[in-house]
Amino acid sequence: MHRCIPYRYNGNGTPKNELEVLVISAQNGNGMQFPKGGWEIDESMEEAALRETIEEAGVTGNVESKLGKWFYKSKRQDIVHEGYMFPLLVKKQLENWPEKNVRKRRWMSVGEAKQVCPHSWMNEALDVLVSRQPQS
Repeated sequence: MHRCIPYRYNGNGTPKNELEVLVISAQNGNGMQFPKGGWEIDESMEEAALRETIEEAGVTGNVESKLGKWFYKSKRQDIVHEGYMFPLLVKKQLENWPEKNVRKRRWMSVGEAKQVCPHSWMNEALDVLVSRQPQS
């Protein structure tokens, strides 16, 4: 399973650009998360992460080097999965995308995202993303 953390810098008229991340509603409507999915045989992990992000969140951009590898337990089965997280610097937000009618998307600060994302490994990935940003 691969996930992207879509991000952008929002100046908001202030001297320092604020890092914002895009979260999406879970398909069942309970909770917020980052876009995720499996990959096809003919694509790389990065290509799969970008494809899933376009399908689920309706944004595209530059996939950067992976933030890390995390392990998480399946909700339906007692199985541990391996997942990779990639940052995606958003270049374009689409008006229409495949899952527009089943998901909500919302830009928020990293602090807000840490409060709404239910898993500790998501917060760890956000910390890695923040640590990679240039200091002003």
